Amino acid sequence: MDASGRTYLLVDGENIDATLGSSILGRRPQPQERPRWDRVLSFVEQHWGQPVTALFFLAVNGDLPMPFVQALTARGYRPVPLSGTPDQKVVDLGIQRTLEEIARRDGDVMLVSNDGDFIPQMTPLVGERRTSLLAFNEFRSSGYTELIAGGLEILDLEYDVAAFNEELPRLRVIPIDEFDPAAFL
Repeated sequence: MDASGRTYLLVDGENIDATLGSSILGRRPQPQERPRWDRVLSFVEQHWGQPVTALFFLAVNGDLPMPFVQALTARGYRPVPLSGTPDQKVVDLGIQRTLEEIARRDGDVMLVSNDGDFIPQMTPLVGERRTSLLAFNEFRSSGYTELIAGGLEILDLEYDVAAFNEELPRLRVIPIDEFDPAAFL
């Protein structure tokens, strides 16, 4: 179902960082514990075998975090720095508007987020083109479950994408064929 030969990769970095920190590690992630964004981009390029437009959405309240922006740019991402009023979730609004614009164009979509705020914008895309959600499976919004039947692919950032240098302290259901008791002893 290749719509145009292009994948739009939309990254909700704040959501992934917050989930990693508060739900998985229980503290602020160290730089080496964060996703390797270059691996995510490489995975997306290889997974569907087509060029990727990679957008990384950032909330900026004050100065632009130039070292991070430069690192993203060097890895092939286009940073999308957004600001707004304190009551606005600018990253969510930016991704929602981008998904709405993508719906008017050709192209496949991979969304990196656990957040269910994007379900209304993802719903019309599912089944019309290739769509994937890259998330931490145990923390992704349950609202995406309905979209799986329509064709939404669910990929785990750690287990499927291999975006991390170290194994994260996550609890997951282990298929018996993969169970290694030595890992628990």
